[in-house]
Amino acid sequence: MSVEGINGVGKTTAVRAAAASLGSRCLRLDELTDQAADTLPGQVIAALAAGGDVCLRTGHPVVETLALLALKFREFERLTPELLDGVDVILEDRGVDSVAVCQGAILHAEHRATPALAVAEQILATARRWRSMPDATLLLAGDREICTTRFTARIGRPLPASAVDVIEQTDRLYRELAATEPDRFTVIDVTGQGPAETGEAVEDAVRSLVTQREDSRAS
Repeated sequence: MSVEGINGVGKTTAVRAAAASLGSRCLRLDELTDQAADTLPGQVIAALAAGGDVCLRTGHPVVETLALLALKFREFERLTPELLDGVDVILEDRGVDSVAVCQGAILHAEHRATPALAVAEQILATARRWRSMPDATLLLAGDREICTTRFTARIGRPLPASAVDVIEQTDRLYRELAATEPDRFTVIDVTGQGPAETGEAVEDAVRSLVTQREDSRAS
């Protein structure tokens, strides 16, 4: 399952806390932007971020989208039986939904006639041709202004208006996408919660979803 949400919502901290609590039964997949610089994902992200844009915009949004999707396909293909031995839960910090939503927002800015949700859904349709979707997706929803302030503090510089616009559009798209796939998405409101509380909420949701899955298989 994947954990999604806008920058600064507490997603990565929550994923790490939940994965640590679940122990060896959980395989954590780090966000692409958090992977080591000497790995292929790290090198691709470094190339996309070379211009200093926090949204990884290079001026070629279609190429950026395909590059990010390719990294998510590669990640999926590397989940070998040996790696998954003894694993009950794969917890992914930002999955293909992030690519669809973030790139959908960016592409929509250049093609205003096409609704942003339609762009995001087309990206997901492309992804589905090459890999399966997460069986469950946790969307952390919080106060956008507070999240943006946290993110700005983390990177140590103010965001340009264009990046703020992308984050606002991304926030709306996440919620719209969740509404179209209620069976897959679980929305967790973390407004006003600290890192520990958010981590506990994610862990509780993961355990609940795993229990539901096991009960469904047993019936």
